[in-house]
Amino acid sequence: MNKLGVESIIFNICGKNKDMNSHPFSADMKLADVIHADYSLLLLLHRFGINLGFGDKTVRECCEANHVSCTLFLMICNVYSNEQYLPTEKEIEGIGANVDQLIAYLKNSHSYFLDFCLPAIRRKLIEAIDCSQDGVAILILKFYDEYVHEVRRHMEYEDNMVFGYVSSLLEGKKKTDYNILVFARKHNQIETKLTELKNIIIKYYPAEKSNNSLNSVLFDIYSCEQDLASHCNLEDLLFVPAVAQLEKNFEKNEK
Repeated sequence: MNKLGVESIIFNICGKNKDMNSHPFSADMKLADVIHADYSLLLLLHRFGINLGFGDKTVRECCEANHVSCTLFLMICNVYSNEQYLPTEKEIEGIGANVDQLIAYLKNSHSYFLDFCLPAIRRKLIEAIDCSQDGVAILILKFYDEYVHEVRRHMEYEDNMVFGYVSSLLEGKKKTDYNILVFARKHNQIETKLTELKNIIIKYYPAEKSNNSLNSVLFDIYSCEQDLASHCNLEDLLFVPAVAQLEKNFEKNEK
């Protein structure tokens, strides 16, 4: 995302587009009803350390039982479920007290992609395509491995550099040669390359060799692409503005 895009998001959050805000989920809803409303939110539970088996407990009760900020949980649910959602300035300021939880959530998301989701897709790809003789199959696997390498490099940069920077900021230290906009300007939409992989499979893999296994892995790629898009959107809408607010507060205290 370029500088203009980041600044536009922050500008919108600060009140320009408050009429676009929509909050479909509330703390008093049963968590099971939230999942029924959007099953993709199942992925959020583990990232917050919330296990299944919560019965008829509300979102607030489940969050309190797991020491999770209910406000942050609902904000992330809304980002994932509603493309029109924009957090208010007050909501962004409120993240400040829970930035550590947001970072933990993002790290758990990275672990999910790198240690579970992407390796699982690769295993299914190997089962679905014949790499022993088919040149297109070899190209698909090579393209996928290069993509995973790019994702790993991107997420490890966040884990080590960006999150380390924010931790230092929370400790009252700030690097003079770095700020969150440096990350935001380089924040590539890492899910976009999956579109090319999908096209290779759909357009060029021999039709006579298509099978249920290949269709299944293709479906998984679509799902992963959407999850990655939501993940990037979450960082743009919540993480970057929240850290920018921390930087602003730090500078005020330094004066």
